[in-house]
Formats: sequence, structure tokens, C-alpha cells
Amino acid sequence: MTDFLASPIRETRHAGGDDLLTAGLGLAGLRGAPVAFADPERPTPEELRRRAIQVSWKGIADLGPLGGYGTLYGSTATVTGREFSAFARLPGAHSPHRVLVQVPDAFDASARCLVVTASSGSRGIYGAIALAGAAGLPRGCAVAYTDKGTGSGYFDPATRSGVQLDGTRAAAGTALLEFEPAADVPSDAGIAVKHAHSGDNPEADWGRHLLQAARFGLAMLDRAHPDQAPFTPANTRIVAIGLSNGGGAVLRAAGIDDGLLDAAIALAPNIATPGRGRALYDYATEAALWLPCALLDPRFDPVPMAREADGSAPAAGRARCASLQAHGLPGSAAPAATALAQLRAAGWSDAALATAASTTRLDLWRAVAATYASGYLRAPAGPMPCGFGFSGHDAQGRPGVVSEAVRAAWWADASGIPPGAGVLLTAPAATGEDPAWPGLACLRGLWTGTDAPATRLRAAVEATRAALPRRDLPVVVIHGEADGLVPMAFSAEPYVEWLRAHDRTPTWWPIAHGQHFDAFLALPGFGDRYVPLLAYGYAAFDTVLDALRSGGPLRLPPAPQPRARGNGALEAAHLGLR
Repeated sequence: MTDFLASPIRETRHAGGDDLLTAGLGLAGLRGAPVAFADPERPTPEELRRRAIQVSWKGIADLGPLGGYGTLYGSTATVTGREFSAFARLPGAHSPHRVLVQVPDAFDASARCLVVTASSGSRGIYGAIALAGAAGLPRGCAVAYTDKGTGSGYFDPATRSGVQLDGTRAAAGTALLEFEPAADVPSDAGIAVKHAHSGDNPEADWGRHLLQAARFGLAMLDRAHPDQAPFTPANTRIVAIGLSNGGGAVLRAAGIDDGLLDAAIALAPNIATPGRGRALYDYATEAALWLPCALLDPRFDPVPMAREADGSAPAAGRARCASLQAHGLPGSAAPAATALAQLRAAGWSDAALATAASTTRLDLWRAVAATYASGYLRAPAGPMPCGFGFSGHDAQGRPGVVSEAVRAAWWADASGIPPGAGVLLTAPAATGEDPAWPGLACLRGLWTGTDAPATRLRAAVEATRAALPRRDLPVVVIHGEADGLVPMAFSAEPYVEWLRAHDRTPTWWPIAHGQHFDAFLALPGFGDRYVPLLAYGYAAFDTVLDALRSGGPLRLPPAPQPRARGNGALEAAHLGLR
């Protein structure tokens, strides 16, 4: 049952101030300063795990004092138990990936439950703990995780080192590493990241990754409770739940599942539907080119992060309008309005465009597009498509050799897509007021072009499209109407319409005042406008689990009707849950 494993299984116990859900930090510790390392250059596996869990929570959940986490919704309960982790491999893949199972001491043997999840974004193995862990562990379920072939196990050609199973770094050849390039690369080739440089197209296999994690979860329950074995789909309820890319993995798994899953819950899923919607690479490269200019339109003046601190328009936006005009944008008298009209015509809603201002300001479109292009084209370590690359940087932010302390913390701190954690996204050399234009135009050309690389990239994207789930599988899809990173109109909405057109009956919760990043709700201007998406994921999970355990019919109420919280603290009435 575990013939897919590429390493021995590492078993650890977590109790006495180091639990499964928060690594002993509790809500206050999760909110607090980054977990410190006694020796920053040589952190222990226990320190790295604690910090990785903290970073994952902070990157996903709204832990701010006004957000209501832990009081109105969600849990940071102390859950003792064991973890089982290993490297696994899919047939044909170049690189291994991580799987991990948490088995609580309070596992409910009378109502066996396994939650299976995949990391959001390109995060590491704990990248879904704030959703799946917080939903399942306090209810006596085991939780199985996969990093779905991405993750933060960065490889440094300068030191020929990567990340081993316990999170610490090791030299290539001395241990099995989370990611090691298939061939030797020059020492000055820059940082190698698994999502971009593994030689695989991990997104094409997200569904297989998740189902494999479920099988690993059943096997680890056998190991944890041999007196109650075997754990099988016939005697254990298995619920898949995920957010963003993790939600996409859940829906991809639902489309190829042959009876392993009992329910699938996807929040803000990045999902490509055959013949409907738009693929992430398409709208991300479009947004990267057009949004900086469109956001200069006066209607975005009050939008968070659309303006400089003094209220002025970003210079980068003015430069982008000039670039668009130089390349044929009509309406030279009002370029921002013309760019905005272009995006609306392409399907962007005003609500999505408003929250996309933050994605634009943080330069996430370019980072996502460069990384995904490299993954789709199966680029080796070193230069990426269109001249992009990843480089370490010094304390002043200049490309160069990273310190040992920064390198040692990558596994805990990195999101799986630079920039961040001491790694830069480097762009092709360009001059002028809009130096980002040539690289972005090249990335867009990989979608719109007709040459061989563009044809290969589009074929790789086609391999990521969903398949229909079986008719009797309960599917719940939840998406914020104001999501500006994975717009609902391009992903979840067409997927739900597709299911309904093929005689499936998904539960569909479009969430008014919902956006993509709950963690942003603690930032000025966000929490007063938007509600936390995780709250609806927990509510759906509880209803689904109760129905599965009771054997009764699954009846979720109609979509909640939330309202923005305003300047005060979040209250239960704002969530609109019934």
C-alpha cells in the first residue's frame, strides 16, 4: 500500500508544549514574533517544524485581533498526537514530493475519519494546516497532507545543498533531498525551486498527489492503530478539503477518484475547466500587463494598496500606460480607462479588480507567471523562460550569495515561489521607465504565440484541466466574489456550471465580500471590506462530516449572505452563516 514511498517513514510524537496543530504556540504564539532558532545557522528539526507551522498559519489565516479567529470561528486547540512523514514519488516524476499524516491521540475510532489536503499556492507540507488541520484534528480526524510536487525545499547550486526529510539542509549525495536537480548545474546558476525546476509539470498531477496522500493516510492509521487495522475506504470516511491550488487539487482528485473519497470541499479553487473559464496562466499574464495601468483609473482611489502612502498614483502604473500606448493601446487620452475596459471585456469584475490591486502592488503576477512558465516548459535549474531566474540576495537586497542563516531557514520560511525568504526573482535586463515590460510581454507571448515554446506551454496547461467527478460524490465549492488572484468568474463558477451541465449537483457558495487572502484581512483597509473565507470552509466541513458520520443525507443550507464588518471587530452576524 506504500510502494510509492521514496524514503523511510519518519515518526515523531507531539505533546507537552509541541502539539500537532500549532506546535505548542497557541493563538498568541502564532500571532507573535517568528520562532527563534538557538543557532540560526543550524536550526533543529523541532525548531524548523515549529516555525514552518507558524509561517503557514500566518500566510493563510486572519489572526488579527479584530478578525475573530479562535472565538467566532476556527480552532487553535491543543491536539497531541503523532506525525508520520515521508518522501513519495509518482510514476514518471523526476522529483519526490512530501506526504505527512497527523494522527491525534483523540482519534475517534468509533467514527473513523481521514481528512486529506494539499498545500495552497506552492507552499510546503504544512501549507494547508490552517484549513484542514484546524477543521479535522479537533474533531478527532487524522489529517493527511501533500505538497503536491511544489514546496520550499530549495536547492542551492553554490553549496550543492538541499533539504532532507526532517527540514534540515544536507549536501547532495549525503542524503535523499526534497529536491535535487537532475543534472549538475553551475554554482552560479541561481537558486533552484522545485515547482519551476524539477523537470515535471506538477500541476498536471495534483489529483494523483492528493489521492496518494489519502492512501498514505490510511496506511499510517494502520501503523498508528494496528489493533484496529485495516483502515480502508469502506470503514473510514475520507473528506478532501483544500484552498486555492489545494482546492484545485481536491477537484482534480474528485475527477479521477474511483471510490476513495466520500466528499470534496474546495475553497477558491484554481481549477481549469474543459471548454469553460480561463486558465491561471492566461489571466495572470494578462493582469501583469494591463492592471498597473488600469488601476490608475480614479475609481480605484479608495482601494487598498492601489495608491502610494501619500495618495499619489504609482509611477510604475504611469510607465505601464506609456508602454501599452507605445504598443498600440487605443484611447491615448485616457489610457487607464481604456485598459480597464479591456480587462472588463475579458471577464474581470470590478470586485475582482479591486482586490487584484494588492496582487499587482506586490508583483505577484510576474512571480507566478515566471514560475508557472518554467514548470509548464519543464525548464531545468538555471535560466528560466523569458530570461527570468531566482537568485539569493544579501542584506541590502542585492543579488548574491545568501548567508548560512537565511539558507537554513528556507524550508520553514519560503512560500515555494520567490521572491521572499532571501530569494529574488531576477528579470531580463531592460532599460527605460518600465523595465518589467519586456519580460512580461514575453511571458504573455507564451500564451498567445504560435511558436514551439508557446505550443508546448498551452499543451501543458491543457493537461491540468479537470475531469468530471462521479455522480454520487458530494462536491462543495466555495469562492469569494471579490477574489482578485483566482477570480471566481474564471475558475469556480464555470466549473460549477460544467458540473450542472453534466447532471452533477454540487453545493455552490459564492461568498459576497470574500477575497483570496484571509491573511490580508489584518492589513489596513482589508478587514473592514471583506470576510474570512476559512469560516465557510470550516462550516461546510462540519456539516459534511456530521452527515457522513450519521449516515443521513447531506443538506447544506443555501449560500451564506455575509456583510462587510466595517471598522469594528468581526461579529457572527457579519458571516451570515445559518
